Amino acid sequence: MAVQTETTNKFSNYINGDWVVSDTNEVITRTNPANTEDVVGQVQKSSKEDLDKAVAAAKAAKKGWKNLSGAERGQYLYKAADILESRLEEVAECMTREMGKTLPEAKGETARGVAILRYYAGEGMRKVGDVIPSSDSEALMFTTRAPLGVVGVITPWNFPVAIPIWKTAPALVYGNTVVLKPATEAAVTCAKVFECFEEAGLPNGVVNMVTGPGSVIGQGIAEHPDINGITFTGSNTVGKNIGQTALKRGAKYQLEMGGKNPVIVAADADLDLAVEATISGGLRSTGQKCTATSRVIVQSDVYDEFREKLVAKVKEIQVGDGLQDGVWMGPSASESQLNTVLSYIEKGKEEGKLLVGGERLTGAEYDKGYFVAPTVFDEIATDATIAQEEIFGPVLALMKVDDLEEAIELANDVEYGLSASIFTTNIQKMLSFINDMDAGLVRINAESAGVELQAPFGGMKQSSSHSREQGEAAKEFFTSIKTVFVK
Repeated sequence: MAVQTETTNKFSNYINGDWVVSDTNEVITRTNPANTEDVVGQVQKSSKEDLDKAVAAAKAAKKGWKNLSGAERGQYLYKAADILESRLEEVAECMTREMGKTLPEAKGETARGVAILRYYAGEGMRKVGDVIPSSDSEALMFTTRAPLGVVGVITPWNFPVAIPIWKTAPALVYGNTVVLKPATEAAVTCAKVFECFEEAGLPNGVVNMVTGPGSVIGQGIAEHPDINGITFTGSNTVGKNIGQTALKRGAKYQLEMGGKNPVIVAADADLDLAVEATISGGLRSTGQKCTATSRVIVQSDVYDEFREKLVAKVKEIQVGDGLQDGVWMGPSASESQLNTVLSYIEKGKEEGKLLVGGERLTGAEYDKGYFVAPTVFDEIATDATIAQEEIFGPVLALMKVDDLEEAIELANDVEYGLSASIFTTNIQKMLSFINDMDAGLVRINAESAGVELQAPFGGMKQSSSHSREQGEAAKEFFTSIKTVFVK
């Protein structure tokens, strides 16, 4: 198991079926963002040499893993799903302590991880190709799929169970081996997921985890000549660097990056539904979702009423330690993230009118953590900083428009195109939104932050490398089509 001692909760790297201490003999201490005196655990501050060992293990294991049937690979994922499900409470509590989301959200995410494992376990029994008629009557022609080989997985801290699993599970079932680097802010939680892989009995070297700085381990994955494909979720700056590095050496890459997601509230919308969904989509998980609602574009006919209802509901939000009953919103995941959010809030005060929130929370229950009040700004112009740049915090910017055409124009007036939603009861407005919205995920009468594991997920414009994750679409990245001609 990963835990070396009960007193320190020190987690090692997982390499070639063993938990291995880094050559550096250095660790990174993880503390609870709701109470920094609470030490969650320690993870390895690994070196390039540690990464090399993990890649070598994955490379050595790839032939044996590839030669198993899809059904056989799927059985390992079924076992891992059962184990994770049996440890759901433990993993969810660790998640809440490590990155701050509330316990109900953490339980839901862990259950989602279980479901993803089972979904891709079933993929091992589904078709991988097609028979194609040949112009030669005496020949058989068909397609099959070949795995990439060794896949490097780089994951963020905001979904420390779901994202590592939704990348690793399809990579594995389609015949690849994996080297994963989790975000340091969520590395203890990710190590617990890897304990489930270990207990499921995956062959040595098939899955590996190396923790440490992105500048060393993440960049090392991008540069490594023996890593055949890289799947990344994180910031645009880091993602583009990884993509450029992978491109130079001919590795396949997949990037899921930022979002500046709008919700449009039409004059005919159910305003109570729109308010609830805007709050849930924008402020749940402390706004730390790439699909979180950030811009709220409301038709002038209902603008004042919507604003009044929204502000009243935001004022009711209970902020605190996500392990406590009744808490709806937890802290920012780290001090640096808190400072980023506060800097954007100060910018928002210069650019618009503050309606509610706009400050770091202090007092007995807040002083040991990274808490910020849920914040709403009014009178925000489309070219304002907080209307253009991703904040990744609980901040909403209200914008007034006269009609749907103007609303869609504003919604598209950013460099991102990840998710978007509209609230309307008019079929024509729905169709116009679906056709004209430049986003990879569009939702009607539902919050912007919602992804189903069986459906393709990814963005347009600067939000992604234009590939898709999850569902059956995952095999397009993790495999290559091989055309076979038999005479």
